[in-house]
Amino acid sequence: MGGELLTLMLMAFALGMDAFSIGLGMGMFRMGLKQVFVIGLTVGIFHIWMPLLGIIAGRFLSDQFGTIAAYAGGILLLILGLQMFISGIRGGEGAVLAPVGMGLFIFALSVSLDSFSVGLTLGIFGAKTAVTLACFGFAATVLTWLGLLIGKKVQGVLGVYSEVLGGSILFAFGLKLLI
Repeated sequence: MGGELLTLMLMAFALGMDAFSIGLGMGMFRMGLKQVFVIGLTVGIFHIWMPLLGIIAGRFLSDQFGTIAAYAGGILLLILGLQMFISGIRGGEGAVLAPVGMGLFIFALSVSLDSFSVGLTLGIFGAKTAVTLACFGFAATVLTWLGLLIGKKVQGVLGVYSEVLGGSILFAFGLKLLI
């Protein structure tokens, strides 16, 4: 259980790096601590629901397709990690919407879509659902808060490196699953 928890926390950290890096840019908006709190919770909730949907779909695929689905999950992580890595090197796209109302919904959805794919992979491999969702939600919430708060203080230089790091971690996990 200890090794699985560490693996899940590392994955959760990698997935939360999107929210952190975008939060750095969003932190440049004028916002109070209450709004920072709400944004972090919203992203955390999305990082619980999206992987849950992925886990459900992954378990279905695992039951139906077995080994083929396991390789597909590893390949998905490779592609996702590579995409995050390349986006980080290119500088990514900054936040274009204000983090309120529909802008907050779009922000939370966009940074949690990759957690659906990872949830799909984890569902295929039979990860413990409650532990996975708790790790993902906690990491996304805290990293979003950190990104927003740091973004209020410094320029967005760290955003590029955090997305590269997150992509590298997901890529490494994809390789591990395939080997």
